[in-house]
Amino acid sequence: MNQPRLKDFYQKNVVSELSKQFGFKNIHQIPKLTKVVVNIGLSEAKENIKVLDIATEELTQIAGQKPQVTRAKQSISNFKLRAGMPIGVKVTLRNAMMYEFLDRLINTAIPRIRDFRGIEPNGFDGRGNFNLGLTEQYIFPEVNVEKSDKARGMNITIVTTAKKDEHAKALLESLGMPFKKRDTK
Repeated sequence: MNQPRLKDFYQKNVVSELSKQFGFKNIHQIPKLTKVVVNIGLSEAKENIKVLDIATEELTQIAGQKPQVTRAKQSISNFKLRAGMPIGVKVTLRNAMMYEFLDRLINTAIPRIRDFRGIEPNGFDGRGNFNLGLTEQYIFPEVNVEKSDKARGMNITIVTTAKKDEHAKALLESLGMPFKKRDTK
């Protein structure tokens, strides 16, 4: 199997660029991607269980692997929720699948967002991980709009080995993530 295009780009260009930029002496200090977690919350699955099947099929097409059904850990009466009820689907991508997904996300899906002006860089958590929220799954070309019942949002978490947010941001920028540029006036 061929190595993913984004992983090849990371090894050839990004590693040397980041080591020069931050002065890393050891190759293990250079931040790299660990995993990508894609999550879809399904609050309407309480009333209509078919929603779970549709979201599972769509996330399978987007990620390339079958998602895991997440269930409620405890009962909350105000939300009519019982422990064990299905409330979402998630998939964890690693290695080649992770690089393939990120390549499609950065180069195909994000440019299809309506009125796109860049990703807000405030999604970092302080430990070098980035969270990105999308409002609809239709930006991925794999999703068939006719079979889908409605637009669903999703959360994408990109986990890196970076210790600081600035290192993780430099890693994602060098991989092609289109962050908003701050005006310096």
